[in-house]
Amino acid sequence: MSTETKTLNLNTNTMSGNLKVEDKTFYDKTLIHMAKPNLIHGQFGQKRNIPKNGGSHIEFRKFTPLGKATTPLTEGVTPDGQNLDVSTVTATIHQYGGYVTISDNLDITGVDPVVTETLSLISDQAAQTIDTVERDILVCGTNVQFADGSVEARSELTSENKMTVDVLKRAVRTLKMNNTPKIDGYYIAIMHPSVAYDLMSDPDWIDAQKYTSANVKKIYFGEIGEIAGVKVIESTEAKIWKEGEISVYATLIFGKDAYGITDVDGGGLTTIVKALGSAGTGDPLDQRSTVGWKAYHTAEILVEPYMVRVETASSFNDDEN
Repeated sequence: MSTETKTLNLNTNTMSGNLKVEDKTFYDKTLIHMAKPNLIHGQFGQKRNIPKNGGSHIEFRKFTPLGKATTPLTEGVTPDGQNLDVSTVTATIHQYGGYVTISDNLDITGVDPVVTETLSLISDQAAQTIDTVERDILVCGTNVQFADGSVEARSELTSENKMTVDVLKRAVRTLKMNNTPKIDGYYIAIMHPSVAYDLMSDPDWIDAQKYTSANVKKIYFGEIGEIAGVKVIESTEAKIWKEGEISVYATLIFGKDAYGITDVDGGGLTTIVKALGSAGTGDPLDQRSTVGWKAYHTAEILVEPYMVRVETASSFNDDEN
């Protein structure tokens, strides 16, 4: 049986260095466009651009709420003003990245479909990496609720301590008592699909969705519904720990400015494409091109009371992530 080998036509003007500026811009935009739907946690944080030549640190702003002004005004008398209390939270930026090697049958003198198709693969890697970095920082918050509050530690959770609408409402009460501002009129909950399964099996959830589904427009990646003033977002990257024989799932419920992240736009996430021959003597026969990504990223909890980590079991027993 004969085997037919198909190759791409090579252009005689194949570059020996990096991409042209306009091609790199195209690939950067494509990578970011493909990655964003998987950046679940990144949808809601206070965003900061990567500082130009700003070193390895970035600052986020944190505003202290103003106190009540309960003293009546006196006619013709200007009252004392209040000082704006702004503090900064500094976080360390780290680099992350990955790449794949492509054979010498690739022409990258212009926008090439093989590179674009490869971007689809590396965008998944980039997004999952960035999302996990953010998650691992955010689940270290100190404001914790164990299921419905009937237990006081992760080790005390049992397989019966699942996510319910009542558990969600208890976390919402905590946010409200802390005067947590909302995001577009809602609080946000990011939970694992196994936790979402339990929540959606709750009769209170089912009834609520019957009432609201016709009127709610889904505007966030991963959104599956809303209840008790909370938009519920589903993500396989939600944190899971193993505690004995059960899996413990973290659901983050938060409001506006609970945390900050570095933005993937403006240099936060870029493509790096190396042409045939760019490696010099490291690739003496011009056989290899590479397509990769690099990200400068971090996240930081800004206001602890604005976020609650709810830990529950589930009907399932997924692996730790």
